[in-house]
Amino acid sequence: MTQRRDEIAVVGAGLAGCLLACFLARRGYPVALYERRPDPRTGKVERGRSINLALSERGLDALRRIGLDEQVMADALPMRGRMIHPVEGEPQFQSYSVSGDRAINSISRGALNNALLSAAAALPGVRIAFDHRLVGLDPNTGEMTFETPQGKVTGTASVVLGADGAGSAVRGQLLGYGALTESLDFLDYGYKELTIPPIGGDFALDPGALHIWPRGTSMMIALPNPDRSFTCTLFWPTHGTASFASLGSPAAIERYFATHYPDLIPLAPNLVDDYQHNPIGVLGTVRCTPWQVNGRVGLLGDAAHAIVPFYGQGANCAFEDVVELDRCLDECDDEWSAALPLFQHRRQANAEAIAQMALTNFVEMRDKVASPVFQTRKRIEHALERALPDRYVSQYELVSFSTTPYAQVRRRVRRQYQVLGAVAAGAVALLAGAATAIGRGRRA
Repeated sequence: MTQRRDEIAVVGAGLAGCLLACFLARRGYPVALYERRPDPRTGKVERGRSINLALSERGLDALRRIGLDEQVMADALPMRGRMIHPVEGEPQFQSYSVSGDRAINSISRGALNNALLSAAAALPGVRIAFDHRLVGLDPNTGEMTFETPQGKVTGTASVVLGADGAGSAVRGQLLGYGALTESLDFLDYGYKELTIPPIGGDFALDPGALHIWPRGTSMMIALPNPDRSFTCTLFWPTHGTASFASLGSPAAIERYFATHYPDLIPLAPNLVDDYQHNPIGVLGTVRCTPWQVNGRVGLLGDAAHAIVPFYGQGANCAFEDVVELDRCLDECDDEWSAALPLFQHRRQANAEAIAQMALTNFVEMRDKVASPVFQTRKRIEHALERALPDRYVSQYELVSFSTTPYAQVRRRVRRQYQVLGAVAAGAVALLAGAATAIGRGRRA
């Protein structure tokens, strides 16, 4: 049984790792937080890698528990719905909630990371080691080897927790020991960032919405920033005639955007430069099992279950992992050999549920949101929510505006869709009956 005076190692000082360090320090543990990068608070941000976050209730719940919610939300921009940009015609707004007042929040990943990192560094018992890249880990002893600018160094911890992202070095070490299995399912899609700067010192688009340009097999989204710019993200196929690989010259880029994203052209003066020089990121789902070995080494967040970003739940889900691990430690009296297996038991089905919902939401965002059938279904859903409050709640609201476990959300939504299908079938039957009656009346 690990005593509270024993140091816990957290590998990865990203969002989940910094939050985890805060929670552990609050429990009385000394924490060693290792990060392969230099201190991001003083380093240069990599071009085209900002990826704004959509912080929602699950993430806010975690931040409230350590008193950081108000500080973080001071720089947040609430988005109360989607603004759909067709190729032709005016944009259309689709509210996220039936009441129209609930919002997800556009947050800078870098700013949030810095706030969490500073909060962790300010806590007694937390030490942070930057420029430490994990290259060795013995899951039986907790001995770690790091490469640093000064050469290799070693460290040992009673418990080692990998919160080091989808490409987790901790998971890689456990895989090398044969201690787990993993699957990496990559989409034939990548992402690239563009920027819409302010116009006349103000937002060029409505800052109260998440903007979507759905184009069937591809799409672009834009999220507002506190400096009144927008970060746009293209989600395009990586190969084919309408892919990142198909556009090379500035003239080809300009022609393509003029055809498929005509309203972007006057808003993005650096479009060609951004497109040519910003990197293409990969998109995929990471699964592995088990998430822990010997009650001594554990994984959480993207290191255990990375998902595609199309539900805006990656960081929110990772934050919820930290809350659940904290809860498991309470229930297991800080016995890690019991808490880590319990954590996996409680979270794995939920991680799989949101992974599936995120993949499904990609199809919805790039294709269905512009469909009249989809829009009619949404209107029926909102009507049912108004008529049956607390009994019928949309999947989006349950995922984004509650802490209902993801797996439970999926089960509930399946039942609700059966109701929705019955209502739609009843409406069709009613209309058919009315049409028949009218026809008979005319013949009479």
